[in-house]
Parts: sequence; C-alpha cells; structure tokens
Amino acid sequence: MSLTLENVSKRVGGETHIDGISLDCAPGSFNVLLGVTLAGKTTLMRIMAGLDRPSEGRVLVNGRDVTGVSVQKRDVAMVYQQFINYPSMSVYDNIASPLKMARFAKSEIDRRVRAEAERMHIDHLLDRLPDELSGGQQQRVAMARALAREAELVLLDEPLVNLDYKLREEFRAEMTEIFAERDSTVVYATTEPVEALTLGGHTAVLHEGRLIQHGSTAEVYHRPASVVISQVFGDPPMNLAEAQIEGGRLHFGRQTSVALPEHLAHLAAGSYRIGVRPVHVFLDRQSGDDVELDGEVEVGEVSGSETYIHLRHDDLMWVVQEEGVHRFDVEQHIRVYVDPRFIFAFDMDGGLVAAPSRVRVPGAA
Repeated sequence: MSLTLENVSKRVGGETHIDGISLDCAPGSFNVLLGVTLAGKTTLMRIMAGLDRPSEGRVLVNGRDVTGVSVQKRDVAMVYQQFINYPSMSVYDNIASPLKMARFAKSEIDRRVRAEAERMHIDHLLDRLPDELSGGQQQRVAMARALAREAELVLLDEPLVNLDYKLREEFRAEMTEIFAERDSTVVYATTEPVEALTLGGHTAVLHEGRLIQHGSTAEVYHRPASVVISQVFGDPPMNLAEAQIEGGRLHFGRQTSVALPEHLAHLAAGSYRIGVRPVHVFLDRQSGDDVELDGEVEVGEVSGSETYIHLRHDDLMWVVQEEGVHRFDVEQHIRVYVDPRFIFAFDMDGGLVAAPSRVRVPGAA
C-alpha cells in the first residue's frame, strides 16, 4: 500500500507538534523517521495509524483519504518501545490475540503464530509467560504479534530503544531480512543515525516538528542539506568550525590552512562553516595531504568496540571516533589528522554548498 501525508499539522493546546509535513511512502518500502526526542516522530506515527487526527492536512492510503478513519478500520500494526504483552497469556496466545479478535480460523491462527515465532527465534518459548522472558525476548513477542497480522502498514516506534547494546545490534541485523520477505510498507522511528544507516531504505529527518530532508538513507547521510541535518544524522554529531576561503586555500582555527581539495575548488572566496565527521578524524596520518590538529584531551570514552576522544584544538572541541579501545589521560596532548577530501562546506546560513565524494558509511550494511 502507498501512504501519503499532505501538509499534515498537529497542534495541542496552542503548541505545534507537527508543522506542515508532506511525505510519500511507496508500496512495500522501508521508511525511517529520524530525529531527536520530541522531534515529532511519535505524533506523526499516531496520525499515520489513525490513533490521532491531524489539525490540518490529509492522510491518504492508496490514494483514498483516510484522515477521519479510526485505527480499528485500518490495516495497520504498531510496535512500541515498551514491551506491551499480556502478562497472563502465554507467548502463543499473545501472538494470536489480534488474529482471534479478527476471527481468523484456528488453523490459520496456528500457522501464522508458529511462522512468526520461528522468524523471531522464539518458537521454543510459545508456552511461557512474558514474565519468564528476557527483555529482548519480550520485544520479539511484541514484534511477532504485529507481524502475524500481515498488515499492509507496519509502524515501529523506537522498538529497540529499551534493549541492551548487544541485543540492539542483533535485532538491527535481522530487521532488513524480516521485512524484505514481506509486502508491507514499513515506517520505523529512531533517534539513532547508526540504526537508520543499518536499516537503509529511505529516511525522513524530523526537527522540531518539521520535515527537513527526505530521500534515500545513503543520500541523506552523504549530502545533509544543512548544518542541522548534519548534527541530527550523526552520532557523535559532525565537527563544525568557521572557515575562510582565500587565495585558493581553506583557513580555519587560529593558524590551520590547507589547499582547497577538488570538491571545494569551485567555492568563491568568503566565509563558510566546515564540517568533518568524527569517523573521519584519525589518530594516524592517512595521506600526505592530511591537516594536523594538535590538541588537549578533554575526555576519552570507550563504547563497545569504539573510542570517542573529545579534543580541544584552539577554541574548538573536536570529536574523534576511532575503532578499537584506546586509553588517553585527561589533558594529554595528542595530534590527530583530517583528510581534506572528507570536509563538508556550508554557507553561513547553514545550507550545504559542497560535500565530499561518497565515502565509507559507518554501521551500514
């Protein structure tokens, strides 16, 4: 099914939660809503589902206006970030509950329950109660219950946020395979850029209730249309600095200067904001054209298999994202390297004016 939002707004008590969003989700597509907490993702999904009605605008399904149609009359399934399972029912009955309410035949209920339980790797848990399951297993039950309906529209509102790091990684890897086998149109809300990159498809970036960029996930990542999007679609966010282009060179910081790389060579002399992703600031020299940045370590964070080094260079804070575990002392002086080919350029109003050629996408499949 196709899902179209036409100039949808939602106001509550004088506050605007959603502001004039138009969005098309093609039949069978995988769509990510990416934005920080309170960006409007859940409000938008509730409007998509028919749980809320927009203050303005329309919701179309296969070209038909369903703006005033209740969720009970739509072919939609939704999974929330909380583990919503019936505590007194077995796993089998939890998965079967919406099918029983829809009066499916017993044989069809049994087929679907067992098929989705196997897909979610919980077929050995069908006789257990939710309280006997881990958090990851409970979320798999909730997912299986939604998938068993075989709804045309599946809405997933940060379904992995309450799982630990390892379980999130496992679930992300499985998610694209799970939905590749189905014809459902999927909308997946997340605050995590890595999750969007892993899942692929199309990404709509939301900020303060507005849709600020929409396109293929890879394209939005590689060409963020503004500084705001570069910050939303980055964890850690892109390093930013004010810069000047003069005499064929790029100047930033107090004394840092480098010849303009090819993708910036067309820019006129003047003031810009440049950006470098933390994953493209290195502890070791990558090429003879690298820019050297000397600084003082403010903090070093080890997260899983990566280390985030917060470094003060001149009056700016830079973040280095390095694979592996690295130990640094606070106030330790270190040198890091930036390859000019990885520099983004924005005008002083924050709009993208030049982006690097496509490079490695961290976390993407």
